[in-house]
Amino acid sequence: MGAGGRMSAPTTKDDEKKNLLQRVPHSKPPFSLGDIKKAIPPHCFERSLVRSFSYVVYDLITVFLLYYVATNYFHLLPSPYRHLAWPTYWIVQGCICTGVWVIAHECGHHAFSDYQWVDDTVGLVLHSALLVPYFSWKYSHRRHHSNTGSLERDEVFVPKPKSKIPWYSKYLNNPPGRVLTLVITLTLGWPLYLAFNVSGRPYNRFACHYDPYGPIYNDRERLQIFLSDAGVIATTFVLYHVALAKGLAWVVCLYGVPLLIVNSFLVLITYLQHTHPSLPHYDSSEWDWLRGALATVDRDYGVLNKVFHNITDTHVAHHLFSTMPHYHAMEATKAIKPILGKYYQFDGTPFYQAMWREAGECLYVEPDDSTLDKGVFWYKNKY
Repeated sequence: MGAGGRMSAPTTKDDEKKNLLQRVPHSKPPFSLGDIKKAIPPHCFERSLVRSFSYVVYDLITVFLLYYVATNYFHLLPSPYRHLAWPTYWIVQGCICTGVWVIAHECGHHAFSDYQWVDDTVGLVLHSALLVPYFSWKYSHRRHHSNTGSLERDEVFVPKPKSKIPWYSKYLNNPPGRVLTLVITLTLGWPLYLAFNVSGRPYNRFACHYDPYGPIYNDRERLQIFLSDAGVIATTFVLYHVALAKGLAWVVCLYGVPLLIVNSFLVLITYLQHTHPSLPHYDSSEWDWLRGALATVDRDYGVLNKVFHNITDTHVAHHLFSTMPHYHAMEATKAIKPILGKYYQFDGTPFYQAMWREAGECLYVEPDDSTLDKGVFWYKNKY
């Protein structure tokens, strides 16, 4: 499918690629958020505690079964098969735990149930188990949703204008440099963002998700940041004692490598949802919430769409209505496409190809000299 169905079936791959990279409209939409909401069946906004918990139970049972098989049967396999079994476990377990991460993320949006305390309890437990400071990320992520597409106020993967690109970036604009950049981004991007706000919104002083008194948070939120830190510390304490009992290699193989894959998918999903040659970014003279929310793209991860609870292929709807449960998002996306028209963007490029393309095509943003819209910025791919 092309970008929002803007073009009838392309006849060649070049036509399809051209359609995918065609810029989406950046002018004020001819519809309102209320118009979009009216197109969605009302039941899509209903949250079911039982249904939401069923996804938690399913994912956690799968996590346990994979753990059980790995710890009870892998050592019985002949050497060649054992060496194949472990990478398979790491990848599958990492994907399932990414689904767990997405459910915790949904709790942070109050999309899990009608009870805020239930959402926060489930989210705190699940995110802490994955070494994520739940409330810290919940509040910074909420600001991302409030300021999507804003060059001044968005919280994550905020593109830079050419004038602010580091001097060494031009030396990385080649295949080896792209590989190095992607490897660092996927492996270290998430912890660097949490600890040092790397790729995040610039603040007037040091910003860290673990600092209750940092500039990311206000006074009403600081106590819950302490609670988030306590959750991460508790999980670290448990892992430390498990490592003493079972050995560090055991913890790394059963927990550490799958967690690395979770973090990589988290960064990749976020990056690809907000980084695309067709998407605009806005400065304060042009930005408004609806245009910013539409400056995102749905992606296709194949079978992983279901494993990741459709956060990948319903992200436009998620940004418009973040309290909607994931199990209604596909129906809602189908309903809003006719309303959004050319403002809806979908890219079915396989995610590994899209990752490579965007790393080369989306280097910085600049206004288009051919238009008068100086507050609208587009990705550029050449220094």
